[in-house]
Order: sequence, then structure tokens, then C-alpha cells
Amino acid sequence: MEENPIFFADGADPKMLKAYKKAQETFKYFWREQSWEYRRIIPGLSVSCVKVAFSQEDPDSETPIVEHMWINEINFDGDKVKGYLINQPNELTNIQVGDYVEVPLNEISDWLFAMPQKAKKSKGLSKLFSSSSDSLPPKAYGGFTIQKMRSDMSPSQRKNHDDAWQMDFGDFNDIEVVYEQKENPENLIEHPMSRNMKEDFVKFINENPDEITGQDANGYSLLHAETIAGNLSSVEVILKAGADRNLKTNSGKTALDFAKQLNWEHLIPVLEN
Repeated sequence: MEENPIFFADGADPKMLKAYKKAQETFKYFWREQSWEYRRIIPGLSVSCVKVAFSQEDPDSETPIVEHMWINEINFDGDKVKGYLINQPNELTNIQVGDYVEVPLNEISDWLFAMPQKAKKSKGLSKLFSSSSDSLPPKAYGGFTIQKMRSDMSPSQRKNHDDAWQMDFGDFNDIEVVYEQKENPENLIEHPMSRNMKEDFVKFINENPDEITGQDANGYSLLHAETIAGNLSSVEVILKAGADRNLKTNSGKTALDFAKQLNWEHLIPVLEN
């Protein structure tokens, strides 16, 4: 990421402001994918990062200096997005590459993850001459500010931009937020790994019953974590095993509070009943 060129845009542009808002509203899908990435034995994401608006006072102006830069190694507790800065600031002096940051969800301006694409199967003689060079670049998901900037570019500029990032950003008018969203629209409701690993999760809970009642130093339980990640199957297993849905974090929030806060509509009725 740090080797990619920087493309500047007017942060006051109404379309850019709309992109910020859309990124914040859909961040839950980024975190859902990232939380499953941490459980994978073999990594599935080619890129995973979040853009944050950093600022500091300008001694020569009443307007603060603002730079939107990327962080990675993301974690999320339902309220704050956490990670490490991977860009070198151009003007800011109050933060440097590698610094750890925590920001409220409403201060992020974008998110992006990319996953490898399945190569199309060749037929006939063409299959004999196919090679690894025919592999497709990773497909990008999210990237709302990037897509806004791409929409302002000419076709040749877009190609140069995409080549620099080495990703397939697709149609800037049709931004996808989950893997295989069009092929499997049910993935918008629940991550396929959540569905496919339900039996294994039941076995894990049966073998580790203390996981149901345990809370970390900040008061988060397994039910909180699976709710924040939007995992319906896991939430159902945890509740069936007798978890206390009224457990609160140190900040006083239940799993239902997070479901409502992140607008996980498929979890709200399950946690309310």
C-alpha cells in the first residue's frame, strides 16, 4: 500500500462526503470479513485497510490541516476502529508511519479489502496456451472514496490508477461490499464461513463451556464479539448454550446494543427474543 501513488480529491465535494458516509455505514461488512480473516489458516485477503481523517491545527490558518491516510492490522470493538498508520504524512507532524491509532467509527472515511478472483476456465486449444500470467488481479470491495475519484478520471487515467494499485476496482457505479455479492446475495446477510462452520462451533462450545460466560478485561463476551461481526449462526449457538444476553461491557453495552448500533437487522430479533 505504501508504494501506491496518492490521488488527491476535494474533501468538501458533496459526492466525497457521501462516500465517507457510505463507508461508515457499511464498515460492518469490512469488519465481518476481517474478523474471519484472523481465523483463517491460509490468508484470504490480498489487501485490508481503513482510511482515517487525521488533523492538526495550522498556525497560519483558522482551518486545520487534514489528511486522509490508511491504517492496517485493523481491530474493532463496536465503537472504535484501531490500527497502524501505513502512509507517510505530507504535512501533519503529530503522527508518523507505524503509529497505533484508535478512532471512533464516524471518523473513518473509507475501507477497502481485496480478494483473489477465480480465473475463468479455458476451453479447447486456448487452455493449452494458458499460463499464470492469465491470472486476474484481486477484486476490490468497498473503496468508496477511491471509486468517487475513479469516476472523475478518464478511461486512461482509471487504467493507470488501477494498474498502480494492481487491483480490479470494477464499475465505480456498482460498488460491492461482500465477497461474491452478486453470485450469492445471501452473503450480504451472513458470511458463508459462519454458516459452514456452525457444526464446528457447536463442538467448540460443548468442549469449552466457560467461553459462554467469560468476559475480557473490557467486559466483552463471546456473544458481544460474534454480534459485532454479524455472525447469526454463532449467535444462535451461543444463546442456545445458555449465554446471558444481558451481559454488559465495561462501557455498559449489551450484544443487542451493538446489533442495533451497527444495524445488523438479522441479529436484532434473535437477541430481543
